[in-house]
Amino acid sequence: MNEDIFNKEIIDRVENVSPAVIRRLPRYYRYLRELIRAGQSRISSGELSKLMNVTASQIRQDLNCFGGFGQQGYGYNVNYLFAKISEILGVADNFSAIIIGAGNLGRALVGTRMFERRGVDVVAMFDISDEVIGKEFGGVKVYDMKDLKDFCSDKRIDIAVLALPKEVADDEVERLSAAGIKGIWNFTGKEIKTGRNMVFEDVYLGDSLMTLCYGVREKNIKDKKK
Repeated sequence: MNEDIFNKEIIDRVENVSPAVIRRLPRYYRYLRELIRAGQSRISSGELSKLMNVTASQIRQDLNCFGGFGQQGYGYNVNYLFAKISEILGVADNFSAIIIGAGNLGRALVGTRMFERRGVDVVAMFDISDEVIGKEFGGVKVYDMKDLKDFCSDKRIDIAVLALPKEVADDEVERLSAAGIKGIWNFTGKEIKTGRNMVFEDVYLGDSLMTLCYGVREKNIKDKKK
């Protein structure tokens, strides 16, 4: 299929894709990457279902939102499906990112290979503390927050990662909006008011921990009943 036609079809389809499907795409990406590493070239929806603990019907419905990608009686070409999901997720778009906050969380994030593996290039960190400005963490230099707008305008930064106290989150989002940032990955624990011309993805580590605690509590209750 002509790639220009494919891209137009994807754009037309994405407008009607539910958020639930979008949130499952990174799981497909992750499992397919593991299959490629294992040398597997083909997989059926049934086999993928067992790996991901998602029904085969759900997998087919999800992928059909973007064109299907499978062949009846053959299943899915793992490399091809991985490439197309990577394209949908923007892995090859070479997004650039900055981290706002060079404290413990910011340093932990920049020290991982998570960004690199997903096609995001972290080019700078920003902070207000003289103790960290000018230093490097994970090979990324920390700049003064006063230089944020000029830096973003010059480098055309796409994404900002908020790893700073929630009390200053709204002010920094305003500054990032003025600097032309398109997406915010928010680790502050505060819900940022939307309405700005940006995409927000909030991460609540405490919520995830409490969900785990609920599961452990339920398991303890069941174990006592045995």
